[in-house]
Amino acid sequence: MKILNATIAFCLLNISSFAQQKIFDISSYGATGDGKTVSTKQVQLAIDACNAAGGGEVLIPSGTFVIGTVHLKTNVHLYLGAGAVLKGSANLDDYEMYIPDKPFNPVHKGMLFTEDAENVTISGEGHIDGNGDVFFDLTAAKKIDAEGTKLTRQKDNFRHVDTGIGDGPVVPKDRPYQVFVFSNCKRVTVKDIFITKAPFWCMHFADCDAVKVDGIRLWNSLLAPNADGIDVTSCTNVIISNCDIRAGDDAIAITGYDHHFEIPGYRKLRHVSENIIVTGCNLQSASSAIRIGWQDQNSVRNMQFSNINITNSTRGVGIFVRDEGSIENINFSNLYIETKLRTGDWWGNGEPIHISSVRGKENVKMGRIKNVHFNNIICKGENGMLLYGSEESVIQDVSFDNVSFEITYSKLSDVAGGNIDLRGALYPADQLFQRDIPGLLIRYANNVSVNRFKLTWAGTRMSYFTHGIEANHFKGLSIANFTGTASPANKKAARIYVDSLKGFTTDDRAGVVVGK
Repeated sequence: MKILNATIAFCLLNISSFAQQKIFDISSYGATGDGKTVSTKQVQLAIDACNAAGGGEVLIPSGTFVIGTVHLKTNVHLYLGAGAVLKGSANLDDYEMYIPDKPFNPVHKGMLFTEDAENVTISGEGHIDGNGDVFFDLTAAKKIDAEGTKLTRQKDNFRHVDTGIGDGPVVPKDRPYQVFVFSNCKRVTVKDIFITKAPFWCMHFADCDAVKVDGIRLWNSLLAPNADGIDVTSCTNVIISNCDIRAGDDAIAITGYDHHFEIPGYRKLRHVSENIIVTGCNLQSASSAIRIGWQDQNSVRNMQFSNINITNSTRGVGIFVRDEGSIENINFSNLYIETKLRTGDWWGNGEPIHISSVRGKENVKMGRIKNVHFNNIICKGENGMLLYGSEESVIQDVSFDNVSFEITYSKLSDVAGGNIDLRGALYPADQLFQRDIPGLLIRYANNVSVNRFKLTWAGTRMSYFTHGIEANHFKGLSIANFTGTASPANKKAARIYVDSLKGFTTDDRAGVVVGK
């Protein structure tokens, strides 16, 4: 009986504490939810009062509340009730201006800018609308110039569109930057909310520790350039789970910016991104559904990606080293990846898996890609997969186990196919260029294992499709239990084409061709 009484008393205490939770309704501070009146100051007053009181809940009630830039603070829980909409202002002057050091140009911050804070949460059944459409010319498509397409198979006709804007991207106007920024924050949670129409990157975590994003629906326009879903830079201990992300640019991007790179409005950077889990998500992107690494970055390491559907994307998984930052210790398991060619100036060209390490910056020692493993992957795409290292940055220790890949015909084959896109590379010859396309291309990579790889060709009739697997400049390549053929459209192609038998092992030498 004493134990029962103590349990009841504990429960009553918790109920009492919950009832006493401080709630700061923005309406009480003068915010107007008519969809027209700008309520930036009123929302900020509610946040400031909540923080000054030691923390609590800032309530966005039913209605459409228009804001420019507001700042969340320590121990503040921004809660959007059912029917609540927090909408970005269409007036660029309502967003705070940030003037960085040269050579960067002044920019406008986005809607929710939070720095040097702890225990910050955004949640609820409501909607955050970035109002992105007003910051684009929706009638015009951004195209690659002639210099950028001169090495492609199609030259000036690359990704040509007869009428309209095709797959975009639409042309941006002056616009606010990230809808959400968390800079140098700890214990950040974003969950359940619905987010639409970011005019730039949507959600950016920079130099943060202990981040949790769960159950959000983030639907940006698939025509909007730079409209990333979630960007994680120089962060540790991050979990992204159970999310539906649809983005005009990368759906999830993970990098580790170095000290040479200034992000407008951010005070400092920790350099390394590590200990990151992404699981249970549906992703779509007009660029990379998952992008890891880029230029101006330090190392990225220790990541797990599992139980993810990638559809309607230009690239599935993209891993990139372009300067001194390294990328290592990554596991991908239980992924479905579906990719396609697109028109317009999108990066990527229909490859389900793209791993590349080529120079993108002068006067640095190149980083490396090491310890990357794919297990239980189903792919369907309109271009081949590639593992593309370079002589100065050889990719190391990569495995593909139980991977199924169907290469399909594309209606854009004539205007976009037969090319590799390594943009972000320093030299023009390494950027966007024509090349024959095998099912899997392995180049400048050591200790690569391919086991239980099934490759099929569905309706492909372009002669630029060639070998089943092509490998050159490797040390240590094992291929076992490979089920597949060369492209049926190319009689000269081989099931497996290698430039040397040295360091190469396979359980079936049928259809193996050794070239120069």
